[in-house]
Amino acid sequence: MSERLQPGDTAPAFTLPDADGNEVSLADHKGRKVIVYFYPSALTPGCTKQACDFTDNLDLLATAGYDVIGVSPDAPEKLAKFREKENLKVTLVSDPEKKVLEAYGAYGEKKLYGKVVTGVIRSTVVVDAEGKVERALYNVKATGHVAKILKDLGI
Repeated sequence: MSERLQPGDTAPAFTLPDADGNEVSLADHKGRKVIVYFYPSALTPGCTKQACDFTDNLDLLATAGYDVIGVSPDAPEKLAKFREKENLKVTLVSDPEKKVLEAYGAYGEKKLYGKVVTGVIRSTVVVDAEGKVERALYNVKATGHVAKILKDLGI
């Protein structure tokens, strides 16, 4: 079971391929705040709703100084399909080995339809401009989550 991050922790560094196979690093965003969200699988209803919500609010978040990166274990090709089908504007990156998911506490045991399974824990980590964890939210709901983040961040 991976450790959950706490406010004040240093956000684990990562470099992962995006939907086009280009490398995306957390370090590329130094000096800006980053919302890193973790979702189980592209092209599924809940994950689509969440990605569309982030896309719909991307300009608002960007104006407030936030970049958004979505992380899942999906291959870059599936992420590209997801982006095209749903017209997504958020950066989506692939973590098939689940190393970043584990480093952020977003992979482990969870309840799914009453059963305990091991998988991606829908989570969101807000990283400040200095690379420290500002907020770490686990077991979030796909629907309404982005609105809650906007409210919590005062945007």
